[in-house]
Amino acid sequence: MVSTWLNGLVSGTVSTGAGYSAGGYVDAEVTTVDRFAFPSDARTTLGTGLAAATRYMAGMANSGTAGYFGGGDVDDAVDTVDKFAFADDSRTTLSATLGDLTNQTSGMANSGTAGYTCGGWDNSAALTTVNKIAFSNDAITQLGTGLSAAVRFTGSMANSGTAGYAGGGLAGPVATVDKFAFSDDGRTTLGTGLSAATFGTEGMANSGTAGYFGGGTGNVTTVDKFAFSDDGRTTLGTGLSTGRTLTAAFADSGVAGYFAGGSAASGYVDTVDKFAFADDSRTTLSTGLSAATLGCTGLANAGTLA
Repeated sequence: MVSTWLNGLVSGTVSTGAGYSAGGYVDAEVTTVDRFAFPSDARTTLGTGLAAATRYMAGMANSGTAGYFGGGDVDDAVDTVDKFAFADDSRTTLSATLGDLTNQTSGMANSGTAGYTCGGWDNSAALTTVNKIAFSNDAITQLGTGLSAAVRFTGSMANSGTAGYAGGGLAGPVATVDKFAFSDDGRTTLGTGLSAATFGTEGMANSGTAGYFGGGTGNVTTVDKFAFSDDGRTTLGTGLSTGRTLTAAFADSGVAGYFAGGSAASGYVDTVDKFAFADDSRTTLSTGLSAATLGCTGLANAGTLA
C-alpha cells in the first residue's frame, strides 16, 4: 500500500487533507469539531459541529470521501452516527443506527469499504459488539464474531485494505489486541499485546507500515508501535509530551500521526503531539485544540489509502 502523499512526493506534488477532533468533555459534553489542515497543521473549528454534544465516540473515515462519528455519551449511551462530507465538511446524520446503544467505544476503517465500532458500554454492561458501516450505502450490520472479551474504552486503528486492530480496554484493564481481517472480518488475537494493561488508549496508523496506540490509564506517556508486516510490537523511546488518557488520534498516512487533547495529571489539556512516521520523532503543535478536552475522538482525510 502506498499513501496518496507518497505518490504525490514521487510526482513532485504534495496532497492535502485534514485531521479532525470531535466532541468530548470540557465543562460539559461539546459539539465542537476542530480541523487540522495537512500539511500545515493549521487549525480551524467547523461552523457545523456534531448533531448533539457528545463524548467517547468512535471515529472512522472513508478517506477522500467522508468521516463518521458513531455512538458516544449524550447523558447516556446513544446509537446515532454523524457523517461529515470531506468536500465541504457538511454534516448529515445517518438514518441507520448502531445495533446497540454504545458509549466509550472506538473506531477503525477499511477505507473505501467499511468502518467499524469496537466494544463499548450500553448503559449497563461492557460489550463485545463490533458494528460495521458499509461506505457504499451507509448500511449498518453487526459482525457475527465480536471482540474476544467485553470491553469499553478500547483504542482502535487499521492497516487499510488488510486488517483492523482493537487494543486494551476496561475489563480489568487488559493488554489484549484483537485483529480483524478485512477480507472476511475474521478475528484473531495477537500473541503480543500492548506493553501494559490499559484502557483509554487511542490508536492511529501509517497504513501499510505500522499502527500506534498512545496514552492510557494512569496518565501514561507510552506509545506502542505494531509493525503491520509481522504484528511485532515495540515501544517508542519518545512517548507523549505529557502523560494522559482519553485523547483523540488521527493520521496523515505516510507522513505523521497525531494525539490530541485528553486528561493529564494537571487536568484536561489541549495539547496536540505529532509523530513523524519517517523516524517516530515527536513535536508538539504550537496551536492545540480550541479547548482543553477529555474524551474527544479523531479521524482523518488522508487521500486514497491503497
